Amino acid sequence: MSLGQDGPPTRTRFPEGHGTHGGATRRAQPRRALVTVVSIIVLLIAALAFANRGSHHSAAGSGDNAPSTTAGSSGSHGGSSAPTAPTGEKPVTGKSAAGIPSGFAHTEQGAQSAAANYAVALGGDGMFDANRRHQIVGAISDTSTVNALQAGFDRDYSASFNAQIGLTSDGHAPSGQTFVSRTLPAGAKTTAYSDSAADVSIWCAGLFGLAGNDSTKPVTNSWFTVTFKLKWNGSDWKVLQTGQTKGPTPVSGDNPISTADEIAGAVQGFGGFTYAR
Repeated sequence: MSLGQDGPPTRTRFPEGHGTHGGATRRAQPRRALVTVVSIIVLLIAALAFANRGSHHSAAGSGDNAPSTTAGSSGSHGGSSAPTAPTGEKPVTGKSAAGIPSGFAHTEQGAQSAAANYAVALGGDGMFDANRRHQIVGAISDTSTVNALQAGFDRDYSASFNAQIGLTSDGHAPSGQTFVSRTLPAGAKTTAYSDSAADVSIWCAGLFGLAGNDSTKPVTNSWFTVTFKLKWNGSDWKVLQTGQTKGPTPVSGDNPISTADEIAGAVQGFGGFTYAR
Protein backbone atom coordinates (compact mmCIF):
# COMPACT_ATOMS: atom_id res chain seq x y z
CA MET A 1 0.00 0.00 0.00
CA SER A 2 1.30 3.44 -0.99
CA LEU A 3 1.10 6.01 1.77
CA GLY A 4 0.98 9.81 1.74
CA GLN A 5 -0.73 10.13 -1.61
CA ASP A 6 -4.18 11.47 -2.46
CA GLY A 7 -6.72 9.24 -4.08
CA PRO A 8 -7.49 5.60 -3.55
CA PRO A 9 -4.78 3.43 -2.13
CA THR A 10 -2.69 1.35 -4.57
CA ARG A 11 -1.37 -2.18 -3.93
CA THR A 12 2.11 -3.25 -4.94
CA ARG A 13 2.28 -6.85 -6.15
CA PHE A 14 5.40 -8.78 -5.20
CA PRO A 15 6.40 -12.01 -6.89
CA GLU A 16 5.12 -15.04 -4.98
CA GLY A 17 7.49 -16.23 -2.34
CA HIS A 18 9.10 -12.83 -1.84
CA GLY A 19 8.43 -10.03 0.63
CA THR A 20 8.16 -10.10 4.40
CA HIS A 21 4.55 -11.08 4.78
CA GLY A 22 4.81 -14.75 3.84
CA GLY A 23 2.77 -14.71 0.67
CA ALA A 24 1.66 -18.15 -0.47
CA THR A 25 3.97 -19.80 -3.03
CA ARG A 26 2.38 -20.26 -6.41
CA ARG A 27 2.10 -23.87 -7.56
CA ALA A 28 4.43 -24.79 -10.42
CA GLN A 29 2.71 -24.93 -13.71
CA PRO A 30 2.51 -28.46 -15.23
CA ARG A 31 4.14 -27.31 -18.47
CA ARG A 32 7.17 -25.86 -16.62
CA ALA A 33 7.61 -29.07 -14.56
CA LEU A 34 7.49 -31.19 -17.71
CA VAL A 35 10.14 -29.04 -19.38
CA THR A 36 12.37 -29.41 -16.32
CA VAL A 37 12.05 -33.22 -16.31
CA VAL A 38 12.74 -33.47 -20.04
CA SER A 39 15.82 -31.25 -19.68
CA ILE A 40 17.23 -33.48 -16.95
CA ILE A 41 16.67 -36.61 -19.07
CA VAL A 42 18.39 -35.01 -22.07
CA LEU A 43 21.39 -34.07 -19.93
CA LEU A 44 21.68 -37.63 -18.56
CA ILE A 45 21.51 -39.13 -22.06
CA ALA A 46 24.20 -36.73 -23.27
CA ALA A 47 26.46 -37.60 -20.32
CA LEU A 48 26.06 -41.35 -20.96
CA ALA A 49 26.78 -40.90 -24.66
CA PHE A 50 29.94 -38.96 -23.88
CA ALA A 51 31.14 -41.61 -21.42
CA ASN A 52 30.50 -44.43 -23.91
CA ARG A 53 32.30 -42.55 -26.66
CA GLY A 54 35.33 -42.19 -24.39
CA SER A 55 35.41 -45.90 -23.53
CA HIS A 56 35.06 -46.97 -27.19
CA HIS A 57 37.80 -44.56 -28.19
CA SER A 58 40.23 -46.01 -25.63
CA ALA A 59 39.58 -49.54 -26.88
CA ALA A 60 39.99 -48.69 -30.55
CA GLY A 61 42.99 -50.19 -32.22
CA SER A 62 43.61 -52.78 -29.47
CA GLY A 63 44.67 -56.21 -30.63
CA ASP A 64 46.15 -59.44 -29.36
CA ASN A 65 49.34 -57.70 -28.30
CA ALA A 66 47.76 -54.68 -26.62
CA PRO A 67 48.17 -54.38 -22.85
CA SER A 68 45.03 -55.17 -20.92
CA THR A 69 44.07 -53.22 -17.83
CA THR A 70 41.84 -53.98 -14.90
CA ALA A 71 39.07 -51.71 -13.72
CA GLY A 72 40.41 -48.77 -11.82
CA SER A 73 43.99 -49.33 -12.89
CA SER A 74 44.32 -46.06 -14.78
CA GLY A 75 46.27 -43.43 -12.90
CA SER A 76 47.01 -39.77 -13.44
CA HIS A 77 48.99 -40.32 -16.64
CA GLY A 78 46.18 -40.24 -19.18
CA GLY A 79 44.83 -43.76 -18.54
CA SER A 80 48.16 -45.60 -18.62
CA SER A 81 48.25 -49.11 -17.17
CA ALA A 82 49.18 -49.42 -13.53
CA PRO A 83 52.45 -51.27 -12.77
CA THR A 84 50.60 -54.24 -11.25
CA ALA A 85 48.06 -54.65 -14.04
CA PRO A 86 48.54 -57.81 -16.13
CA THR A 87 49.70 -57.25 -19.68
CA GLY A 88 49.34 -59.49 -22.68
CA GLU A 89 51.90 -60.70 -25.17
CA LYS A 90 50.32 -63.30 -27.40
CA PRO A 91 50.96 -66.69 -25.72
CA VAL A 92 53.50 -68.98 -27.34
CA THR A 93 52.35 -72.19 -28.98
CA GLY A 94 55.63 -74.11 -29.24
CA LYS A 95 57.09 -76.50 -26.68
CA SER A 96 60.51 -78.03 -26.24
CA ALA A 97 61.20 -81.74 -25.97
CA ALA A 98 60.95 -81.37 -22.20
CA GLY A 99 57.43 -79.96 -22.49
CA ILE A 100 58.48 -76.41 -21.60
CA PRO A 101 57.00 -73.54 -23.67
CA SER A 102 59.40 -72.08 -26.24
CA GLY A 103 59.53 -69.46 -28.96
CA PHE A 104 58.96 -66.42 -26.75
CA ALA A 105 58.61 -62.95 -28.22
CA HIS A 106 61.77 -60.88 -28.76
CA THR A 107 60.50 -58.22 -26.36
CA GLU A 108 60.77 -57.34 -22.70
CA GLN A 109 57.47 -59.06 -22.00
CA GLY A 110 58.66 -62.09 -23.93
CA ALA A 111 61.71 -62.29 -21.67
CA GLN A 112 59.49 -62.08 -18.59
CA SER A 113 57.26 -64.84 -19.91
CA ALA A 114 60.26 -67.05 -20.63
CA ALA A 115 61.66 -66.48 -17.14
CA ALA A 116 58.29 -67.28 -15.51
CA ASN A 117 58.01 -70.58 -17.37
CA TYR A 118 61.63 -71.44 -16.63
CA ALA A 119 61.04 -70.77 -12.91
CA VAL A 120 58.13 -73.24 -13.00
CA ALA A 121 60.28 -75.89 -14.69
CA LEU A 122 63.23 -75.44 -12.35
CA GLY A 123 60.94 -75.53 -9.31
CA GLY A 124 59.06 -78.67 -10.30
CA ASP A 125 59.43 -82.27 -9.20
CA GLY A 126 61.16 -83.14 -12.47
CA MET A 127 64.39 -81.63 -11.17
CA PHE A 128 64.74 -84.46 -8.64
CA ASP A 129 65.00 -87.13 -11.35
CA ALA A 130 68.35 -87.07 -13.15
CA ASN A 131 67.03 -87.83 -16.64
CA ARG A 132 64.20 -85.33 -16.46
CA ARG A 133 66.49 -82.73 -14.91
CA HIS A 134 68.92 -82.99 -17.81
CA GLN A 135 66.07 -82.54 -20.27
CA ILE A 136 64.76 -79.47 -18.44
CA VAL A 137 68.13 -77.77 -18.06
CA GLY A 138 69.10 -78.60 -21.62
CA ALA A 139 65.87 -77.11 -22.96
CA ILE A 140 66.13 -73.75 -21.19
CA SER A 141 69.89 -73.11 -21.18
CA ASP A 142 72.00 -71.29 -23.73
CA THR A 143 74.51 -73.51 -25.48
CA SER A 144 77.37 -71.53 -23.97
CA THR A 145 76.33 -72.34 -20.40
CA VAL A 146 74.38 -75.59 -20.57
CA ASN A 147 77.26 -77.78 -19.35
CA ALA A 148 78.05 -75.55 -16.38
CA LEU A 149 74.39 -75.32 -15.42
CA GLN A 150 73.91 -79.07 -15.70
CA ALA A 151 76.90 -79.70 -13.43
CA GLY A 152 75.67 -77.19 -10.86
CA PHE A 153 72.16 -78.60 -10.71
CA ASP A 154 73.50 -82.17 -10.51
CA ARG A 155 75.45 -81.16 -7.41
CA ASP A 156 72.40 -79.51 -5.86
CA TYR A 157 70.00 -82.38 -6.58
CA SER A 158 72.19 -85.22 -5.39
CA ALA A 159 71.11 -88.61 -4.09
CA SER A 160 72.01 -87.52 -0.56
CA PHE A 161 69.81 -84.45 -0.89
CA ASN A 162 66.92 -86.64 -2.07
CA ALA A 163 67.35 -88.84 1.00
CA GLN A 164 67.42 -85.77 3.23
CA ILE A 165 63.99 -84.63 2.04
CA GLY A 166 62.50 -88.12 2.21
CA LEU A 167 62.77 -89.24 -1.43
CA THR A 168 64.36 -92.31 -2.95
CA SER A 169 67.78 -91.87 -4.51
CA ASP A 170 66.18 -91.44 -7.96
CA GLY A 171 63.84 -88.71 -6.73
CA HIS A 172 60.60 -90.58 -6.19
CA ALA A 173 58.23 -90.48 -3.21
CA PRO A 174 57.99 -93.43 -0.82
CA SER A 175 55.07 -95.80 -1.31
CA GLY A 176 51.76 -94.31 -0.17
CA GLN A 177 52.98 -90.71 -0.30
CA THR A 178 52.84 -87.94 -2.89
CA PHE A 179 55.83 -85.71 -3.54
CA VAL A 180 54.90 -82.06 -4.05
CA SER A 181 57.27 -79.50 -5.57
CA ARG A 182 55.49 -76.75 -7.42
CA THR A 183 56.42 -73.14 -8.19
CA LEU A 184 53.70 -70.55 -8.80
CA PRO A 185 54.84 -67.21 -10.27
CA ALA A 186 53.09 -64.20 -8.74
CA GLY A 187 54.80 -61.48 -10.78
CA ALA A 188 57.72 -60.56 -13.02
CA LYS A 189 60.10 -57.62 -13.11
CA THR A 190 62.79 -56.72 -15.64
CA THR A 191 65.85 -55.10 -14.09
CA ALA A 192 67.86 -54.77 -17.33
CA TYR A 193 66.94 -55.22 -20.98
CA SER A 194 68.49 -54.98 -24.43
CA ASP A 195 67.90 -56.71 -27.76
CA SER A 196 70.41 -59.41 -26.85
CA ALA A 197 70.08 -59.83 -23.06
CA ALA A 198 67.66 -59.44 -20.16
CA ASP A 199 67.79 -59.66 -16.38
CA VAL A 200 64.44 -60.79 -15.02
CA SER A 201 63.20 -61.48 -11.48
CA ILE A 202 60.20 -63.73 -10.83
CA TRP A 203 58.37 -63.46 -7.51
CA CYS A 204 57.01 -66.89 -6.63
CA ALA A 205 55.05 -68.92 -4.13
CA GLY A 206 56.08 -72.52 -3.66
CA LEU A 207 54.68 -75.81 -2.37
CA PHE A 208 57.12 -78.44 -1.16
CA GLY A 209 57.01 -81.66 0.85
CA LEU A 210 55.51 -85.13 1.06
CA ALA A 211 51.76 -85.57 1.37
CA GLY A 212 50.71 -88.73 3.16
CA ASN A 213 49.53 -89.97 6.52
CA ASP A 214 53.00 -91.27 7.45
CA SER A 215 54.91 -88.26 6.12
CA THR A 216 57.47 -86.60 8.36
CA LYS A 217 57.98 -83.86 5.74
CA PRO A 218 54.52 -82.31 5.35
CA VAL A 219 53.83 -79.98 2.45
CA THR A 220 54.67 -76.37 3.34
CA ASN A 221 54.41 -73.12 1.40
CA SER A 222 57.13 -70.52 0.91
CA TRP A 223 57.81 -67.31 -0.96
CA PHE A 224 60.96 -66.56 -2.92
CA THR A 225 62.34 -64.66 -5.89
CA VAL A 226 64.11 -66.41 -8.77
CA THR A 227 66.51 -64.31 -10.85
CA PHE A 228 67.57 -65.00 -14.43
CA LYS A 229 70.17 -63.68 -16.80
CA LEU A 230 68.78 -64.42 -20.24
CA LYS A 231 70.30 -64.28 -23.71
CA TRP A 232 68.49 -63.87 -27.02
CA ASN A 233 69.96 -66.60 -29.22
CA GLY A 234 68.28 -65.45 -32.44
CA SER A 235 65.05 -67.38 -31.96
CA ASP A 236 64.34 -67.58 -28.23
CA TRP A 237 65.36 -66.47 -24.74
CA LYS A 238 67.77 -68.87 -23.03
CA VAL A 239 69.28 -69.00 -19.54
CA LEU A 240 72.84 -67.91 -18.85
CA GLN A 241 72.59 -67.80 -15.07
CA THR A 242 70.00 -68.24 -12.35
CA GLY A 243 69.74 -67.63 -8.62
CA GLN A 244 67.22 -67.50 -5.80
CA THR A 245 66.53 -65.38 -2.70
CA LYS A 246 63.89 -65.57 0.03
CA GLY A 247 60.72 -63.44 -0.02
CA PRO A 248 59.04 -61.04 -0.23
CA THR A 249 56.76 -62.98 2.13
CA PRO A 250 53.22 -61.85 2.97
CA VAL A 251 51.48 -62.48 6.29
CA SER A 252 49.88 -65.93 6.40
CA GLY A 253 46.10 -66.03 6.26
CA ASP A 254 43.79 -67.74 8.70
CA ASN A 255 42.77 -70.62 6.44
CA PRO A 256 42.54 -73.95 8.27
CA ILE A 257 45.30 -76.41 7.38
CA SER A 258 44.15 -79.15 5.02
CA THR A 259 44.73 -82.84 5.60
CA ALA A 260 47.50 -84.74 3.84
CA ASP A 261 44.92 -86.52 1.68
CA GLU A 262 43.38 -83.19 0.60
CA ILE A 263 46.79 -81.83 -0.37
CA ALA A 264 47.68 -84.98 -2.30
CA GLY A 265 44.33 -84.89 -4.08
CA ALA A 266 44.75 -81.24 -4.99
CA VAL A 267 48.21 -81.76 -6.46
CA GLN A 268 47.06 -84.76 -8.48
CA GLY A 269 43.80 -83.16 -9.57
CA PHE A 270 44.92 -79.60 -10.37
CA GLY A 271 47.40 -79.31 -13.22
CA GLY A 272 50.00 -76.57 -13.54
CA PHE A 273 50.00 -73.65 -15.97
CA THR A 274 52.22 -72.14 -18.58
CA TYR A 275 52.80 -68.43 -18.11
CA ALA A 276 52.84 -65.54 -20.55
CA ARG A 277 52.50 -61.78 -20.17
